[in-house]
Amino acid sequence: MVITIPSSRKLCTFRVGDLYLGVDVLDVQEVLYHQEITEVPGSHETVSGLINLRGQVAAALDLRVRFQLPVRAEGVQPVHVVVRSNGEAVSLLVDEIIDVTDVQVEDFEEAPDTVPAATRELIKGAYKLKDQLLFTLDIDRTVQLDPFFNPEDHS
Repeated sequence: MVITIPSSRKLCTFRVGDLYLGVDVLDVQEVLYHQEITEVPGSHETVSGLINLRGQVAAALDLRVRFQLPVRAEGVQPVHVVVRSNGEAVSLLVDEIIDVTDVQVEDFEEAPDTVPAATRELIKGAYKLKDQLLFTLDIDRTVQLDPFFNPEDHS
């Protein structure tokens, strides 16, 4: 039996602030625009609330908060990238969807030392593209919220 390892991957890419991020397309359940969010009082600061996915409830996590970036401008609606983590659907709130991007496996590398610690903790690494770095988001780590998380401890 011959096992072939693919030389490329397809990533669903999006922006959060100045960060260009991607997740494997196979991890994306769907992308939603203008989804109503029900706030959950007392929840972790990263949790914007809950959304209804045709009867399935999913947490909506604001990646701007998770990456310690400034809040989204008033009136600007985030885009929901619904992914699966540990069998559960989770909505990642991003600023904009870019595209499905093909990347070459051999172009993958660890994140450079210049990447802030808050970003480094949530990514697997980066792909060097022509004019920018594409960071691959570690979904499981991103959705795992520490109840005692304090952003000032991670700067």
